[in-house]
Amino acid sequence: MTIARTICLGFITVILLGTVLLMMPFSTETGEWGDFITALFTSTSAVCVTGLIVVDTGTYFSFWGELFILFLIQIGGLGYMITTTFLILLIGKKFDFRQKIAINESFDRPFLQGSRNLVISVFATTFILELIAIMFLFPVFTNDYGMRQGLWLAIFHTISAWNNAGFSLFVDSLMGYKTSVVVNLVITCLIILGGIGYQVIIEFSFWVIEKIKNNKKHIQDFSLNFKVVITTTIVLLLFGTIAFFLTEFHNNETFASLSLSDRIIASWFQSVTTRTAGFNSIDISKMTTAGLFISIGLMFIGASPSGTGGGIKTTTLSILMNSTRAVLRGKEAVILHKREVPVSLILKAMAVVFGSMITVVTITLTISLIHPDFSFLDILFEVVSAFATVGLSTGITASLSTLAKLALVFTMYLGRVGVLLFMAAIVGDPKPSRIEYPEENLLVG
Repeated sequence: MTIARTICLGFITVILLGTVLLMMPFSTETGEWGDFITALFTSTSAVCVTGLIVVDTGTYFSFWGELFILFLIQIGGLGYMITTTFLILLIGKKFDFRQKIAINESFDRPFLQGSRNLVISVFATTFILELIAIMFLFPVFTNDYGMRQGLWLAIFHTISAWNNAGFSLFVDSLMGYKTSVVVNLVITCLIILGGIGYQVIIEFSFWVIEKIKNNKKHIQDFSLNFKVVITTTIVLLLFGTIAFFLTEFHNNETFASLSLSDRIIASWFQSVTTRTAGFNSIDISKMTTAGLFISIGLMFIGASPSGTGGGIKTTTLSILMNSTRAVLRGKEAVILHKREVPVSLILKAMAVVFGSMITVVTITLTISLIHPDFSFLDILFEVVSAFATVGLSTGITASLSTLAKLALVFTMYLGRVGVLLFMAAIVGDPKPSRIEYPEENLLVG
């Protein structure tokens, strides 16, 4: 039982437990036993923080069903190993060397020191930021739905947004609040903070604390991971906002009926949610072909390492882009912010992209064969959304056959645990070898 297998089987266990709970009569609004495929799909979508749905969450599930989904989202967003380790700490037990390694696998950390503090910091950060967001959303939803329902809506959408899940209790997601500055600002801030990763947030918090103390001797320089994540995220957010504003500006079904300020807000919201979360403030099925294609690209890139989003990650994109630039300039080293990137990291980035592309192509081909009547762009959009754990849809999810839904279930699971981690769970730990082979050139490109 390797670390990779422990993590993969842990997610499967949580998904199956969630499936059983969502099938229970008290979890459905009708009080009857739920459908197995519906429960399995919803549980997988929640644990994998995706947001794709085959039934409307707010009308199909009862309060208990919604509460179970919320717990599954929180567990999935934090990660199986982080959640179990925190529970071990709560009951006063010490976690062993194996669990420390598993935490490092989840956060891609090269060292074991401070694993306990990291877990506590992750939960503290999550609790504090979610509580602040609830306080902002509570008055907005209370004004429309009353205090009790408003509080539940604020809690549900806050946790869903922070974990980049995209689940909503509204039939039209957040289309009813597409002009609300408060809702758009709070939800997008939660999505961004949840997507950039806990390490970035914690590192920035320590920097702020040192600044407040005015302790110039101990103010640390930001890590390479911090610099790459922040710069890449800002560039992608600005690019997405401008791209959606231009492609949907004259679209009567999306932006044309909005004022200029509302168009900017809607463009910003789509740019943020497309890469990681899955909420929508416009009808995705009515977007232009160019808008859908841009959405697919942003979804495939996704969030950042150790964040609650999926995709190939911002750091992977940055490494590959700078690798291409190094080749064009005739350099053999890849430099990021005056730091040389190890060859092993470049190979890992290439493996992530290649494995992700193979997965998307295979699942898209499979569903296209099952549903030849569906548009290829709609199927590709659905598959990329599932793999990148985004949750946006053009509206074909509920119409898919059982086999196609199971294919998306596997895609969501693979996107959450990671292609490389899943393959490592199948193959097992690599065996060391002392054999070295001679180098030889071949034609490339």
